[in-house]
Amino acid sequence: MEQKKSTNIILFSGDYDKAMAAYIIANGAAAYDHEVTIFHTFWGLNALRKDHPPAVKKNMLEKMFAKMMPRGADKLGLSNMNMAGMGPKMIKHVIKEHNSMTMPQLIEMAQEQEINLVACTMTMDLLGLKQEELLDDVTYAGVAAYLADAENGQVNLFI
Repeated sequence: MEQKKSTNIILFSGDYDKAMAAYIIANGAAAYDHEVTIFHTFWGLNALRKDHPPAVKKNMLEKMFAKMMPRGADKLGLSNMNMAGMGPKMIKHVIKEHNSMTMPQLIEMAQEQEINLVACTMTMDLLGLKQEELLDDVTYAGVAAYLADAENGQVNLFI
């Protein structure tokens, strides 16, 4: 019996265009019948943040991180040409003009295709992120879980 192919992506970047690329690749791999995991760590966790999270208890440093980091996939900046926030507006306009999928739509598609969206628990602790602040249907794990998946993966990407 042939083992299903596996694609593993570490999403480290919190940039809209890089996160979008990660989700396009992930959805494409899932469409080709790969088991897919996206391991969100550091700034990549921002793609999983809820737009309007519930109030959670945080210390002063955690509150500062929460205010500085974008809240959700649609609020991410661009890696290049951010231009004080104009870049993301321009790319979203181009996406709409070409009838392409937005980041929130790509994430929704990933969930529908049962792509394993993993939030790095160590990074969550460092940045003061709580599970209630992230999207539903997210797996919580550390680097050991990612490495176990990646060890048998045919495709492993760092974005």
